[in-house]
Amino acid sequence: MANLKEVRTRIASVSSTQQITSAMKMVSAAKFRRAQNAITGMRPYTAQLQEIINDIDTGDGISTPYHAQRPLHNVLLVVVTSNKGLCGAFNSNVIKQAQQRIDHYRSSLPQDAALHVMSIGKKSSELLVRQKDLDLTTHDELLDNPSFDAIAALADSIMTRFTDKQLDHVEVVYNQFKNSLSQILSTEQFLPIAPTAAHTQQTEAESHKSDYIFEPSKEDILREMVPLTLRSTFYRIVLDSLAAEHGARMTAMQKATDNATELLKELRLSYNKARQAAITNEIIEIVSGSEALKS
Repeated sequence: MANLKEVRTRIASVSSTQQITSAMKMVSAAKFRRAQNAITGMRPYTAQLQEIINDIDTGDGISTPYHAQRPLHNVLLVVVTSNKGLCGAFNSNVIKQAQQRIDHYRSSLPQDAALHVMSIGKKSSELLVRQKDLDLTTHDELLDNPSFDAIAALADSIMTRFTDKQLDHVEVVYNQFKNSLSQILSTEQFLPIAPTAAHTQQTEAESHKSDYIFEPSKEDILREMVPLTLRSTFYRIVLDSLAAEHGARMTAMQKATDNATELLKELRLSYNKARQAAITNEIIEIVSGSEALKS
């Protein structure tokens, strides 16, 4: 059994760690509430924009440069993680999925094709930068102040590269927010705009959109709506990842605090046992000495 000094040192150390993890949990809880409110407010907006585009584009043969399907010669993979750790498997899951997609494209793309990777989050940037043969760009600063203007500007640059035929396919790997306890690891096609399920339900869609009167023309509306929807979708992806990150960190810190509490109970029990054993030994020595003097 460890001596009293060693147990006291461990109790002090675990108690200090418990205070830190408890404080980090409260900080993450405050950030999580703000991030949760942001993403829950953003989702209906992006969903409504997507619904309007689907209503216009279903069965009409109307498309934009963002719908163009081309052979894959230039692929961009966007990886969204976090700038900080201590959030469980949040970052490792995304990085593992991103590596699988990188390996997939390396093996499936033609020899003259190029794979580009964009990292948003220091955790993915620090690992991916070690791959010397990877065409990597980083935008970690976006997560420090995730404003719509900054994220929309990055989305615009990606969209411009796509319409200029510098990119043929854009894919995003990120954690989609579900609740504070779980996240959904998602791989989402950003460009070109994928055909929607509405195309398979043309009759129902046509009866629904017959209630619309378009002014100006459908083509003009779609030309304005698609870039707006893409910017909003990219912003929603970042907000999703942020909310999932804070939820994961809050859960991880709660578990760490609970584990520290359990460990403290065991250490205090060990301390009391060691203290009791030391007192018993001292009593035995005193009694033995007293008996020796009597004899």
